[in-house]
Amino acid sequence: MRSTALFLSALAIATSARAADFTVTSPQVSQGGTLGTAQVFNGFGCQGSNQSPALTWSGAPAGTRSFAITVYDPDAPTGSGWWHWVVYNLPATTSGLPANAGTVDSRSLPGSAVQVRTDYGTPGFGGACPPPGDRPHRYVFTVHALKVDRLDVPAGASPAMVGYFLGMNRLGQATLEARYGR
Repeated sequence: MRSTALFLSALAIATSARAADFTVTSPQVSQGGTLGTAQVFNGFGCQGSNQSPALTWSGAPAGTRSFAITVYDPDAPTGSGWWHWVVYNLPATTSGLPANAGTVDSRSLPGSAVQVRTDYGTPGFGGACPPPGDRPHRYVFTVHALKVDRLDVPAGASPAMVGYFLGMNRLGQATLEARYGR
C-alpha cells in the first residue's frame, strides 16, 4: 500500500513537471500585462486593429497529435463569459502562429485549421471590448495539446461544443493571460 502511494506521488510530480514545460508566449502580449490597441476589437464602441497576437508554444506533452487555441474573457457580463477566438485542427508540427493569423479568411493558418463563430457572431479573432467603466477584463489565451489528429466537430458548432471536444481530448494546456479595460 505504501509503495502504491509513493508511486502515485512520483507520477503526480512527474506529470506536473511535464505540464510546467508546456508554455505559450507572445511578443505582443505579456503574461499579466495589458493588451495593446492591436488586440482591441473595432466595433461595439471600441477602436482597435482587431488582430490576434503572434503566439509561440513549446514543451507540449508527449503524444500530442494536434493543437487548438482559445481566447476567452471570463469577466464578460454575460453569465457565461465571452469567446474571442476558437481555432482547432492545427497540426502537431505547428509551434506558433503569426500576428493577425485569426483573420476571417484564415489565410495565415495551416490548411487543416478550423475557426468557429465567436461570441461576436463570426469566425476569426475578435479583440477585447469590455463595457466602459468595468474593471479590466482578463483575456485568457490557451493552447490546447490534443491526443487526436483532428476534432470531428459538427459544422456550425459553438465555442462551448468545441470546448467539450477539447476537454475530452486534451493532454495538456498552456495559458497566457492579459487584461484590458476602458
